[in-house]
Amino acid sequence: MLTVSGSDSPRSSFCDGFSRRDFLRIGGLGMGGLALPELLKAEQLSGIRNSKKSVIMIYMAGAPPHQDMYDLKLDAPSGVRGEFRPIPTNVDGLEICELLPRLARNMDKCVPIRSLYGAPNGSHDSFMCYTGKVGSTLDMSGQPPGGWPSIGAVMSKLMGPSRPHVPPFVGLAPKAGHPPYGSSGKPGYLGFAHGPFKPSGPSQKDLVLDQLTPTRLDERRGLLASFDQFRRDADASGLMEGLDEFHEQAFGMLTSSELAVALDLERESPKVRERYGKGDPKNVGDGAPRNLEHFLLARRLVEAGVRCVTLNFGRWDFHSENFSGMRSHAPLFDQGLSALIEDLHERGMADDVLVVAWGEFGRTPMINKDAGRDHWPRVGGALLSGGGLKTGQVIGATDRLGGEIADRGVHFGEVFATIYHQLGINANEVTLEDLSGRPHYLVDGYKPMPELI
Repeated sequence: MLTVSGSDSPRSSFCDGFSRRDFLRIGGLGMGGLALPELLKAEQLSGIRNSKKSVIMIYMAGAPPHQDMYDLKLDAPSGVRGEFRPIPTNVDGLEICELLPRLARNMDKCVPIRSLYGAPNGSHDSFMCYTGKVGSTLDMSGQPPGGWPSIGAVMSKLMGPSRPHVPPFVGLAPKAGHPPYGSSGKPGYLGFAHGPFKPSGPSQKDLVLDQLTPTRLDERRGLLASFDQFRRDADASGLMEGLDEFHEQAFGMLTSSELAVALDLERESPKVRERYGKGDPKNVGDGAPRNLEHFLLARRLVEAGVRCVTLNFGRWDFHSENFSGMRSHAPLFDQGLSALIEDLHERGMADDVLVVAWGEFGRTPMINKDAGRDHWPRVGGALLSGGGLKTGQVIGATDRLGGEIADRGVHFGEVFATIYHQLGINANEVTLEDLSGRPHYLVDGYKPMPELI
């Protein structure tokens, strides 16, 4: 077992009982991993130092109907099977929904999972999709001190930034009426240092220092240095030393063009932008937007060196009018995700970028009186692509009604173990400490999926 933590010294203990390491874990605001000896050792043992591997995780807010996407049930009764027909894909014997023709042409680059399980209940939450752990974005009870970290935070901690002025973890989700629908994944007990950089809304403009001459830039750096020195002198405990890295990295982001360039879609050719499309940047009710430009931004960000990009898409909670909801969501999802998959392959990035698209659970087999499908945590679906996985296959199966697992159930934790494996991280060896100093494995004993590696 390899535990990643900090180290304490007598001068780094404070009167409130927290150590300097605790402060860095709780309140550090840096954009990358800390250059601790243990962290460097973790990178070396895991084979991830200087890795180009990255993850794009797409949370389909509200939970899409699995039996209307990748697991259609034509032999089921009319009250179950729904309105859509399956279409063939470019993988022999594999069919998916007629609303997904672009993905059908790219199914050799994908892996649909038809037997995903592990959602603890029917509550709407992005938590399990971003952590692989049982818990809630809104409720910390039952979680370790500080809360479970999302995969982006774990990657930030273990892998650090791939480039000095590019954050390792970026979340594209804007705020939503239902907060878990707008979550990009939280840092949990790893602290703010490893939380997502969120460029949505007005904050994106803050990446550009308008009308700032070199002289004023030097003045700003000098002012910041003077302020830091004053605070360090005022605090003999050394607490403020922990902020040095944050200030340097934050200043570096502002003075470097790398991140701003990655976020500038105007630099893409009209042909590429047309291929992805625009979608709808407005949130769907209390859910996420159907913003197709987020798929393109995700590709540009991982190309610029971001380790993990999360984006939230739509509001798939179709308790009523399930089929009209699918008609409004699925074609846009089909365009954005297929464009991303094709683009990654054409640019030679597919083996290094693992893409996951899923929701928090599945939907009921029975269509209700309002032509909708309700929450069904017993089984759901997911789609994986890239990352060096063995694609062009389908994993798992449900019964005739699509309500129970019939073959090869796949737990969320297995998918996370597989992702970490492809990143070069042994999820059952490396541990991370919570705020009490207790180490935790990255997954709860789940192993990488042998079918995919």
